[in-house]
Amino acid sequence: MEPFIVTLVLVLLGIIVLAMSIRIVPEYKRLVVFRLGRCLGARGPGLILLIPYIDRGTMTDLREAFFDVPPQTCITADNASVSIDFLVYDKVIDPVRSVLEVENFTGAARGLAITTLRAVVGAMNLDDVLSKRDDINNVLHQKLDEVTDRWGIRVTAVEIREVVPPPAIEQAMTRQMAAERDRRAIVTTAEGQREAAIRTAEGEREAIILRAEGARQATILQAEADRQSAILRAEGQALGLGEVFKVAQGVDSKTLTLQYLDALRALGEGAATKFVVPMELMGLVRPLTEHAGEALREQR
Repeated sequence: MEPFIVTLVLVLLGIIVLAMSIRIVPEYKRLVVFRLGRCLGARGPGLILLIPYIDRGTMTDLREAFFDVPPQTCITADNASVSIDFLVYDKVIDPVRSVLEVENFTGAARGLAITTLRAVVGAMNLDDVLSKRDDINNVLHQKLDEVTDRWGIRVTAVEIREVVPPPAIEQAMTRQMAAERDRRAIVTTAEGQREAAIRTAEGEREAIILRAEGARQATILQAEADRQSAILRAEGQALGLGEVFKVAQGVDSKTLTLQYLDALRALGEGAATKFVVPMELMGLVRPLTEHAGEALREQR
């Protein structure tokens, strides 16, 4: 019975020793091994064997991590107090130095971030602090990275989450924003009125131009119609005169004489006591008397 118990105890001790000797390191971690206090370097990933009570391992995480810096009250260059909180993202790039060079690199980086923030904000005015967050992020990132590099830590990003000015400054900013909105509203209204006036003037100008163009076209058409009418009347008169001229060419002197006599008879039947006899009538009467004399001689 006793040998069985001894064997069982030895087996249990072997299992315990084997459990203490075997470490499984994930891909995103490294095991910094110390043998009798001397650093042997980082091991992993995979299965790592340690000598119990002689080797000691410290696990480090290589994944990117972050820590939150609580709101810090800072004094700007123009003696205004602001409360700022931000996030710091970091990553272990050298597991050995992160274990050997600093006891708690997260706490050390947080303290360094707070002091660096106060130094950066203290050199800026309040307006710059409120409007240049990216510049503050870049400066904090650069300064933190320079210090944490000796710890085997790389600061990947610094992001300011909130900047809270004093209540009096917030009220002044609120009034300023309200005044700015009122100014923009007035400017927008004035711009709208100016655009409306310009559009109205342009519309009136276009209407005047269109009316003038219409009147010009109407005048041109009326003048063209009058010209065509005058041409047609002149052509009609010319045709009438041509016909009269043709008829007049076929009329002999006897017919003209008879027409003069008929005109004299019409004058004699009138109530007027004075007559105007053209001089040409005597020349026309002379052939008539000659014709009458010839007629009488033929009768004899």
